[in-house]
Amino acid sequence: MSSAHATRSRTQACGSVEAAAKLRRAEQFVEVARLIVDEAEPDPDWVSAAAALTVLAGISASDAACCKALGLRSRGLDHHDAEALLQQIEPRGRQAAVAMRRLIALKDDAHYGFYTVSKQSQAAALRQAGKLIEFAHEVLLR
Repeated sequence: MSSAHATRSRTQACGSVEAAAKLRRAEQFVEVARLIVDEAEPDPDWVSAAAALTVLAGISASDAACCKALGLRSRGLDHHDAEALLQQIEPRGRQAAVAMRRLIALKDDAHYGFYTVSKQSQAAALRQAGKLIEFAHEVLLR
């Protein structure tokens, strides 16, 4: 990690209590997202809203794992900082970081884009968020 990047990244101390709260929030975001996309013919604008919630679920799950394993979470503007923290968690932190990277790639479209997110992209986002939630569960059980 370059020194310029290290000085830009911000973290916040947290622990098991915060980890459990973040994991609950991640699960809530995914539950609401699934309610939207599980409709027979969901409105494309609502699929984009579901994608935004799914990205937030992944970020919350990442925070949960980092709080429990590292005692801190990323608070910077760049979500790639969370990837770097996830990679520090053993075992399987590198795989979690890949799932996070894939979700972040969708974040701009889901949160700030002018166009709707496709059902296929939302399904992929749910898979990545699911991996992060599963990882957070594993970390919290340690």
